[in-house]
Amino acid sequence: MAKQSVLTPQGEDFPRWYQDVVAKAELADNGPVRGTMVILPYGYALWERMQAEVDARIKEAGARNCYFPLFIPESYLQREAEHVEGFSPELAVVTHAGGKELEEPIVVRPTSETVIGEYMAKWIQSYRDLPLLWNAWNNVVRWELRPRLFLRTSEFLWQEGHTAHASYEDAAAYAERILHEVYGDFMIEVLAIPVFKGRKTSRERFPGAINTLACEAIMRDGKALQMGTSHELGQNFARAFEIQFLDAGGQQQLCWTTSWGVSTRMVGGLIMCHGDDAGLRVPPRLAPTQVVVVLVKADGDAGTVAAQLAAELKGLGVRVELDERVDLSFGRRSVDWELKGVPVRLEVGPRDVAEGVVTVVRRDVGTKQATPVGSAAREASALLEVIQADMLAAATAERDARIREVATVEEAVEASSDGWGVMPWAVLQAADGESRLREHGITVRCLVGGDGGLPSGEDDTDALAYVGRAY
Repeated sequence: MAKQSVLTPQGEDFPRWYQDVVAKAELADNGPVRGTMVILPYGYALWERMQAEVDARIKEAGARNCYFPLFIPESYLQREAEHVEGFSPELAVVTHAGGKELEEPIVVRPTSETVIGEYMAKWIQSYRDLPLLWNAWNNVVRWELRPRLFLRTSEFLWQEGHTAHASYEDAAAYAERILHEVYGDFMIEVLAIPVFKGRKTSRERFPGAINTLACEAIMRDGKALQMGTSHELGQNFARAFEIQFLDAGGQQQLCWTTSWGVSTRMVGGLIMCHGDDAGLRVPPRLAPTQVVVVLVKADGDAGTVAAQLAAELKGLGVRVELDERVDLSFGRRSVDWELKGVPVRLEVGPRDVAEGVVTVVRRDVGTKQATPVGSAAREASALLEVIQADMLAAATAERDARIREVATVEEAVEASSDGWGVMPWAVLQAADGESRLREHGITVRCLVGGDGGLPSGEDDTDALAYVGRAY
């Protein structure tokens, strides 16, 4: 009964359930300006773990971290027409500073292609300077009319990678590498979210790009969430910002550039893909706290045993927390840890300890098992990889159950009421299906090749279109 009273059930009101989880699990709060958010320590701990995992993969792919300014001259954005047109409704512009009107308005960074393009042109001279592989962890501002914490906020945190290459082939290969080896690997292997890795249609791709690759996921209410994107920018920004190099033959050439990013939106995806009516369920590889040792009462040897278990788990390389707050009720603390989604809970009570056991609780499936004190730490540690695999399998089964093969636009609209439709892209194109779907608030989330890989392009006759409603 206590658990049911904490959160609105998913089946009753999914948006309200989401807001309840964000608040009750102490992830974030609304900021003082509409559309902004305060990320609380536990929410930020999740983001830090995401940062660490993604950053390691980015560095493995050869990119180095840097930082660029928050303020961008408005003239920079004007130099790439399609880019500024795509972002115009979302821009925040500074017109006054230091008590006077500025000679040129300053745009608060919506993304950094333009300012980084300016400096790429300055620093790239020769083919020997290529590829140039940069990444930045920063905040960006895109003025949001319908904000929702983590999913759509006017200011959010992210990483944005920007690269320059000597050839189209090298740039395209790098954008694809980021999609698979950085984003796809992290989302599947760490977040345990089974994403589709596909190609965006020309209507859905990033402003100024010639190709956008994306990781798309289905949430537990059947809606899509774009988890991350990798863009081939062609030579559009190179032409606008004169990003050039001398090739081996001494000829001046335009660079080929890419950009790619994931954001705090992934925290929202974590909540909506894995969460249940008791709160978060965090995959062990991501979890800031993988095991919590909860002291039920400080009677007898229970406190000593709890501390020993926490120390043993730490020695095994487990991220562990010891909860000795016996001034708070055990029931309240248990509910709080379930809300936060800690994968494993060891409950240490005086009666159990007297019998030589502790209780091991799995957050993902809710099972409880009395386990000998001597083996409890090792068993809890071993459970983590089991839970990781089980959560990915459960999320995959949930996703697949929400996808229906359809043959017409009408069937696709029906399928999108609580999931996705999948149909041949060629059929959807022939029926002007993308326009007709948009009339119902439905979009093509991505195109996937007939073999499950990336399609060669929008003219790939074997490509499948995954369609649905999106956040």
